[in-house]
Amino acid sequence: MDGSWTEIRNLCAADDEVEEHPRYNIAPTQPVLIVLKEQGKKIRHFTTMRWGLIPSWAKDMSIGNRTLNARSETVTTTPAFRDSIFTKRCLIPADGFYEWRKMGSVKQPYCFEVGEGEVFAFAGLWDEWRSPYGEIIESCTILTTGPNSLVADLHDRMPVIVTPDKYDVWLDPDVNDFGRIRDILKPYDANLMRRYPVSRKLNNSKIDDAEAASPATLDTPTQGQLF
Repeated sequence: MDGSWTEIRNLCAADDEVEEHPRYNIAPTQPVLIVLKEQGKKIRHFTTMRWGLIPSWAKDMSIGNRTLNARSETVTTTPAFRDSIFTKRCLIPADGFYEWRKMGSVKQPYCFEVGEGEVFAFAGLWDEWRSPYGEIIESCTILTTGPNSLVADLHDRMPVIVTPDKYDVWLDPDVNDFGRIRDILKPYDANLMRRYPVSRKLNNSKIDDAEAASPATLDTPTQGQLF
C-alpha cells in the first residue's frame, strides 16, 4: 500500500500515528497495518499485526500460514475465527489488491483498485497468542466473499471491502449480533472498481517497490506467432 498517511488517517479517523513506509507487495506472515477499536474505548487506533491469524488456543504459530483469509460464509463456525468475528474485528487499509491469471507457464498479476486508486479498507479479524516462552503475538486475517464480475474471471473469491458508512459497526466490539454485520460481508460493487496488469516482478515476494506495482503492457503476439 502506498496511500499517503493523510489519506489513511482521514479514511479511518484513527487518533495516532505510525511510521510511514509504503508497501507494494506484502507477503504472508509479514506485518500489516490495521485499525481497531478496543472494548470500552471510543477512539480507533492503528497498530501492526502479523498477517495470518494465530488463534489464542493454538499450540504453535504454524496455523497462521493457513489462516491468511477467512471465508465469510463459515466464519461463525470455523474454530480459528468463530470468537474473533464477534469481539475482535478490524479494518486493514489498502489501496489495491492482486490476483493472477495463468497464461501458459506464466502467472500474470493484476491490480484491483477502488475508484481511481483511493484508499479503502478490508474487513479483518485479529487475535492474540502467547508463545510457550511468554511472547505475545498479535495477528490478523482478511475476510473473503464470492467475487464480483470484475474479479470472477481471475478468482472465485475476493476480499471483503468495507464501505465507510459501516466502519463504526464493524469495529465496535460491543456489536456481537452477527445479523448486524452480515450484510457487510458481500462483494464490492464492480462498477466502483478498476483493474490493470502489473509487472511480473510482483511474482517475487522479495520485490517490494513501486516499479513492480506499476501498470504494465501485456505482450501482444505477432502475426507469425499466431500460426
